[in-house]
Formats: sequence, structure tokens, C-alpha cells
Amino acid sequence: MLYWLLYEKLRVILDISPFRVFGYVTARTMFASLTSLFLAIVLGPWVIRRLRELNFGQSIREDGPQSHHKKAGTPTMGGLLILVCTLGPTLLWADLSDTYVWIAMLGMLAYAVIGFIDDYAKVTNKRNLGLTARQKFSMQLLVAALLTGVLAYMRYRHLYTTELNVPFIKNVRPDLLIHSLMQNPYTFPFAFIEFYLFVVFVVVGSSNAVNITDGLDGLAAGLMVIAGGALTVLAFVGGHAVLSQYLQIVRNPHSAELTIFCGSLTGASLGFLWWNAHTADVFMGDVGSLSMGGAMGVVAILIKQEILLLFIAGVFVIELLSVILQVGSFKLRKKRIFKMAPIHHHFEALGWQESKIIARFWIAGLVLALFALTTLKLR
Repeated sequence: MLYWLLYEKLRVILDISPFRVFGYVTARTMFASLTSLFLAIVLGPWVIRRLRELNFGQSIREDGPQSHHKKAGTPTMGGLLILVCTLGPTLLWADLSDTYVWIAMLGMLAYAVIGFIDDYAKVTNKRNLGLTARQKFSMQLLVAALLTGVLAYMRYRHLYTTELNVPFIKNVRPDLLIHSLMQNPYTFPFAFIEFYLFVVFVVVGSSNAVNITDGLDGLAAGLMVIAGGALTVLAFVGGHAVLSQYLQIVRNPHSAELTIFCGSLTGASLGFLWWNAHTADVFMGDVGSLSMGGAMGVVAILIKQEILLLFIAGVFVIELLSVILQVGSFKLRKKRIFKMAPIHHHFEALGWQESKIIARFWIAGLVLALFALTTLKLR
């Protein structure tokens, strides 16, 4: 909105040359990040107060760590603040004629709706039981199917590429939808199913990974600041003609505008961390964790950095794998690998202080994100 007003209209009508700065993605990303950060800090107290008035308090898992029971009643569904502070600045500073921006925003909003339904069921039932795993997963699969259909259509219209950037290797870009499959109506359904499974793996996996990680004060929010910052860099590089050619990665000019969305997500996560840091004044709930994870996965697919997402979201991946391994081991061997899953609870059971676990996981997340960025040059 502000991009259209300040750059496309007033700059031309009034011939004010300083307004040209709003044409630069880097400037608008900075403005969007600061706007989202400012909004999160300013609106935080009002949101927390309203959640308390609505009696939207957190219910603690009965089988969780005993030290967490004192957190019962802390306002939850604070992810609504993250949602507003991400989408609002994006609408203000991004070029809204760009389809990629709308896909990212709608993808985040769709997963936020799933999380809201789950959270609302929990607060109304006054128990840590919302949607069943099957209900939640089915909704996530439906959103992934819609996203796959949109991307396949854009691929057909040459507005999107299904080629992958492979770290460390130059000029190797496998295509998830081979040209012959796209042109043959009989084999296209099989290619679509393969692509759909890939989208599910990236987007639904990211959404659930952040959801599982959100178990300690500020842990998921801090890691999202790191992951969002890395995705901001990758989105900018992937949309820059000179940098993408120099680094020999798949270039998509549309991904440049996603830099504003990623910057807004990073700023909103940082602003929410102000209120969510140990000891938390508010929890993000599923409406925050599912939407942030979904947004992270959608952006990775749009900018063609799905493989690097494994490193950028490395801690989230480890958290998700710890749950999968724990459940699988118990079902097959009747034995647990960890004292408690997800893995951050394992370290709590070992006697680590919550603040120490959070700080060390942040450090691990930062190291993995920096490693992901270094692969751009090490090719």
C-alpha cells in the first residue's frame, strides 16, 4: 500500500526524487522489519491484557515436566500478534501486484486458522486437548494440496520453477516436474502427486516442527528470528540478477518481494520475543507456531531453497526427529530413546535449567543458519 502510494504515485505526480528509495527492496525490507518490531512491542501489552480478559490461559500437559505446571494460566494464542505484525507491514511495504507475496501471506494465514481452531478448542475445554492429530494433519494436507495446485499452474505458465538448488554443487538443478510430464496429460497426475508429497514434506513438516519446538519460553520465537533472517538473505539473493548469477543459483525475480515478507516475519518474531522471553508473559500457541512454520516452508519452496531449509531450520528438524524416533522406538521396541520428547524436555529431565537450554539451542540454530548461508559461496 505504502509502496504504491509513495513510489508509484506520489513520486511520479509530485516528482519527489527522495521517494525513489521506496523502490528498493532493501529499503522496504528495513522499513517492514522495523514496523513489525515496533507494532509487536507496542501492541503486546494490549494483546496480553485482552487474552487475560477473555480467560485464554494455557493448559499444561499432564505428562509434561513438573516445572511447567506453574505456567498454567499464562495467556496463550499470542501468535495472533505475530500474524498481525507480519501481514500488516507486508501489506504496507510490499508490491502487492506480486503473486508470490500473496501466496506467502495466504499460506501463513491458512495455517494460522488451523492453529486458531486448535487453540480455541483447548481454551474452551480448559485442557491441553484441542484438535485430534488426525484432524489437524488433514487440514494441513488440504492446505498443502491447494498450494501444490497453485504452484503447478504457475509452473505451467512459466511463473514458477520446480528446479532445486543443490548446495555445494554447481549447475546441478534437478526438476521435480519434468517437462515431458508437464506436456503429457496422462503422466501429469503422477508428477503432480510426487510434487504434492514434496510440498507436504517441506511445508507440513516445517509447520509441525515449529509447533513441537514451542515448549520453552522464547525457544521457538528466538529460532524463528534466526531462520527468518536467513530466509530474508536467501530471498534477496535469489531475486537479484547479479548475485544469483554470480552464486549460480536458480534466479526468480518474483522472490525479491518475498524479502519484505521475510523481513516482516523476522521483525514480528523479534518483537514477540520481547514478551515471550523467559519468564514468558504470553505464549504463541498453535496459531503462532503452525503459521510461522507454514510460512517458513512456503517461502523456502517459493525461493527454491528447500534443501537449505534443513540447515536453516536445523534445530526445528532435530526437535521433530526426536519425537518421531521416540514414538517409533516405543511402538517397536517398547523402549524410549530420550527421557522425554521433544528433545528440549530431555535436557530438562537431565537437570538443565530452562534458560540454559534456550540459549544453547539458539546458538545451535545460529551456527546452522550461518552454515546454510556459507553454502551459497562454497559451490
